[in-house]
Amino acid sequence: MANHKSAAKRARQSQARAELKSKTKSSVRTSEKKLRQALEMKDRELAQQLLPIFASKAGKAAQKGAVNPKAAARKVGRLSRHVHQLVAAQ
Repeated sequence: MANHKSAAKRARQSQARAELKSKTKSSVRTSEKKLRQALEMKDRELAQQLLPIFASKAGKAAQKGAVNPKAAARKVGRLSRHVHQLVAAQ
């Protein structure tokens, strides 16, 4: 337990930030899993719908500092390439 008011406030702020980051990261992971499942099922239309959703969530998470911006860009780029390959193949 914090002994000073300022330390207690910092602890509250830290806990609130941790909760927000956790929720944001969870949302990104969930949308990534859905997109990967659509790619595995070779569902072209669903993958095309889910790609912008995933890209948006990953970008927002990177802006908020919940995930590394370069890691988010790398995942978006790779999944985007897979979706475009799936669309081109059919």
